Amino acid sequence: MEARDVILRPVVTENSMAAMDDKKYTFDVDVRANKTQVRYAIEEIFGVNVKNVNIMNVRGKLKRQGRYAGYTKKRRKAIVTLTADSKEIKIFED
Repeated sequence: MEARDVILRPVVTENSMAAMDDKKYTFDVDVRANKTQVRYAIEEIFGVNVKNVNIMNVRGKLKRQGRYAGYTKKRRKAIVTLTADSKEIKIFED
């Protein structure tokens, strides 16, 4: 898998923005990706040093449209912690 195929998008929530102060970044990743692939993809794309990777599976939510019900797509979320001497990832350009 290519590095750009592993990392899908950054997760932009209030909680994930607050964690960026501690050099913790949250990304949606491919559901087949493991911690090692996520680590190498982040280091290759952003040019930073990764200290730790935590991954969690997020189940799809039940959604209804009238009498029809279905589930949204399941996804996989990775929280990447950078080393203290690493530069920061710029998600939003200043």
